[in-house]
Amino acid sequence: MDFLKLYIKEEIATGFVLLLYFIARIMTAKIVRRFAKVSHTLEHRSNLVIKYFNILLSSIAIIAVFIIWGVKPQNVILVFSSVFAVIGVAMFAQWSILSNVTSGIILFFSAPFKIGDTIRIHDKDFPIEAEIEDIRGFHTYLKTKEGELITYPNSLLLQKGITVLKYTTENHEYTD
Repeated sequence: MDFLKLYIKEEIATGFVLLLYFIARIMTAKIVRRFAKVSHTLEHRSNLVIKYFNILLSSIAIIAVFIIWGVKPQNVILVFSSVFAVIGVAMFAQWSILSNVTSGIILFFSAPFKIGDTIRIHDKDFPIEAEIEDIRGFHTYLKTKEGELITYPNSLLLQKGITVLKYTTENHEYTD
């Protein structure tokens, strides 16, 4: 009982942060789904972007709760930097992964091409002409005329010149 009285300010502040966190999650999901509906984006792509935003909001909420309960910001930063260092060393490709995820989000919002479009990637060494089968968080699946399935990193789709040869006219299951 004394614990509840002793830390009443921290408990109220934590409750407020959690309330803001849940409101932000709901609002973010609604905004992304509305954007996806207007731009005719497939549902699984919008769910992927929502998941990325939820991870970001969760991290911010956790840091806020730590600070409310008296954990020094330097200690929070030290813990998070240590975790990210371990992840970076373990994966060896943290920058590449982060670049591909960021590119996937940029492709979602800018939508220069859609699933079903036929594109030509202007790469000097390996030019590719293929139909977009799926756009995921890290990479895009391309299918050539020969039936070959190519996994192409999203970051390279933003770096290389792309020509859309044929826009899709097929009906897909879009998000509601």
